[in-house]
Amino acid sequence: MPETIIPSIQYGTVLGFDFGTTRIGVAVGEAELATAHPLETITVVSNEQCFSRIAALIKEWRPQVLVVGLPTHADGAADEATSLCCRFGNRLHGRFHLPVYWVDERWTSAVADSLLSEAGVFGRKRKQVLDQVAAQAILTTFFNAGACQARLD
Repeated sequence: MPETIIPSIQYGTVLGFDFGTTRIGVAVGEAELATAHPLETITVVSNEQCFSRIAALIKEWRPQVLVVGLPTHADGAADEATSLCCRFGNRLHGRFHLPVYWVDERWTSAVADSLLSEAGVFGRKRKQVLDQVAAQAILTTFFNAGACQARLD
């Protein structure tokens, strides 16, 4: 597992990712204001299609850093999803040459689910936005905690 460090970003746009093998939730945030908003869900058809869409988002939003939620078991132990997510983050860094931070995402799906329930979002619409809202929760954790799991730069 990567070691904990303190991020130095204070200004600029940040893109957050809730990685999954079938869908990737994306959120956008502003470091100075510590705000985050759901952006979109990328349906993973192929790696090339996925990274092409991410490239378009990076071109549009011009982020300073990228933040990826790192999935683990409740006790913090790594699993197969952890290694797939690390590979995704490494590919982001390799393709786009931006710093990549990881944050603990153990409870972000539960937070997203709760937020959507409170907002009265159910059914098909819920499935469409759940990963985006999880990515928003990842960015919120990043901004609020001021600590992350690792950084590539």
